Order: sequence, then structure tokens, then C-alpha cells
Amino acid sequence: MTFKKMIAAGALLALAASVALPQTAAALDAKQKEEIGAFIKEYLLANPEVMLEVQEALTAKQRAKQQEAAEAAIATNKKAIFQSEYDVTLGNPDGDVTIVEFYDYNCGYCKRALSDMDQILAADKNVRFVLKELPILGPDSLAAHKVSAAFRLIAPEKYGDFHRALLGGEERATEETAIAVAAKLGVTEEQLRAKMEKEPQDAAMREAYSLANELGITGTPSYVIGNEAVFGAVGADEISTKVENMRSCGKTVC
Repeated sequence: MTFKKMIAAGALLALAASVALPQTAAALDAKQKEEIGAFIKEYLLANPEVMLEVQEALTAKQRAKQQEAAEAAIATNKKAIFQSEYDVTLGNPDGDVTIVEFYDYNCGYCKRALSDMDQILAADKNVRFVLKELPILGPDSLAAHKVSAAFRLIAPEKYGDFHRALLGGEERATEETAIAVAAKLGVTEEQLRAKMEKEPQDAAMREAYSLANELGITGTPSYVIGNEAVFGAVGADEISTKVENMRSCGKTVC
């Protein structure tokens, strides 16, 4: 911290103290407060980069707090996150590191991140990749989810192909497009509708929403690796680094 910044920081502390403490004889009077305020304003106008530093520090603090809350949620909900009966697992079912992805079939960033998943699975044969659908982008996403849930129950061994086709498609994911993808994989609309009516899988959706809320997930894609929640499409390289760190030290950051 430069000498000028130290002066500004001291002035800010003095002003804060004058507001926080009871009004006593030792408190700053109105004129002194005005002078300090003018000094701080002049300093910030001359050195606006200070505000950027403050914003960066605030963002870092908020992220740390968010991650701390996510770690607590992961510890409390390990079974639902990593071993839910409603999810599909790709890659090595006995892999030594698990990646959990929350996604929506109409999420543009999820579509871009599809290649990240495939890249990781192709390069690392000891990764267990869990797909956790989180339909948050409107009625079409919800309708597509109901079809995908039914497809999972009917043909779980084909779900990886279904997932790649629906998420990788250029069209918006809807009930109609999801049914069309299923039909190409040998599951008829009649089979899907019968399964949707008999086993609607509402519990799966409630579980995903509940976990997202506890983890602080507000968008997709988001991931859980070890004790860390990863927000956003961070790319295959960053995810792979976290996986390797899990193997090296049991944490995503060594």
C-alpha cells in the first residue's frame, strides 16, 4: 500500500469511527467531518483505481463466503449429490474422482460445455461423471426434462447418447424435440408418455432444485468436484486440474 493510500485509509477509518462512536467531546465536529469527506472525495477522484481494488476485494470476499456455504452444503448432502438414484453416470462407474454437472438442456453455456465433458471422459478413464438435470430455463426445459427422465427409466444404457443428441442439437429443447431424439434411439412416444404418466419423477426435480438452492447454484452449468462447487463453464482444462488435485491431495486446490 502506498503512503497516499495509507493516508486515505486512515481518513476513512477516522470518518467511520466518528460515525460509529457516541457523540462525545473527542468526536469530530461537523467541520472536521466535512474536511475529511472533501479529502477522501478528492483522493478518490484522483485515484479511481482504488475503487476497483475495493470492488475486487469485495468480490473475492463474496466468493469465499459463497464457497464456504457450498462446502457445508456438500458435506451435508453427499449422498444426494454424488449417489442419487435419479442421476445417470457416464465414464467409469468406479472412478476415483466424481464430477457432478448441473445442466439445463436449453442452456447455451451447457451446450458449449458438452465438449468439455467428452474431452475429459476421452482423456481420463478413471473419472466418474454424474449428470444432474436442473430445468430452470422455462416451460420448454421442464417439458424436455420430463421426457429425459422417462427415457432414463426406459433405456438408461442409451442415456449418454440421448444426452449428447439433445444438448448438442441446434433446436431448442422441448417435449417435441426430446421425443424425436428418443425415437431415433428406439424409444417410442407411446412408451415415453406411458412412463411419464406412471412414474412422473417429480421427486428427482425437487431434489435437484433443493440441492441447487443449498449449494448457491443460480445458473448452469455448475459442477461439484470433491468439496468444491464450481460455477459456470470454466472449461475442460480447469476441471481436469481440479480432478488431478483431488488425486494428489484430496482437495481441488492443493
